[in-house]
Amino acid sequence: MPTRTGARARTTYFPRLAAERPDIALCRASTAVARAAEAAAEQHGLGVGHHLVLKMLAAVGPCSQQVLSEELRIDRSVMVGIADELEKAGYVRRERDAQDRRAYAVTITTPGRRALTRAEKGVPAFLDQTFAALDPAERDQLTALLGKLLATDSTATD
Repeated sequence: MPTRTGARARTTYFPRLAAERPDIALCRASTAVARAAEAAAEQHGLGVGHHLVLKMLAAVGPCSQQVLSEELRIDRSVMVGIADELEKAGYVRRERDAQDRRAYAVTITTPGRRALTRAEKGVPAFLDQTFAALDPAERDQLTALLGKLLATDSTATD
């Protein structure tokens, strides 16, 4: 049975650790946000990866799975599964790339655009709930800082 001292140590140690080790704090925060994002995305019938792929295709047009993988920082093997699932659902189609006949271009379909629109409607509420502890200026600051961190590691993959 835990002692009061043990219970107190469990509730006060992590904030000290996080203050000393921003890498650990960021990893833990990232895990918590990723779990919340996946749960929210699934309410709209899409996983986070599926949502991101559809969002990028809608924004930039057809591109290869390799480009999607690199830009979205999704491991290539995971990207194959995401593309397969999106294609099976009718949300994307894969066609030979006109520029490189060895590659396939992934293109969003009309049903994919509708699925993306439905999923996007839930994003503001998800962000407000997930980042409720931060005021708008702090959210902006966090976004800027994370952007700086991610810009220094353009080869990172999930």
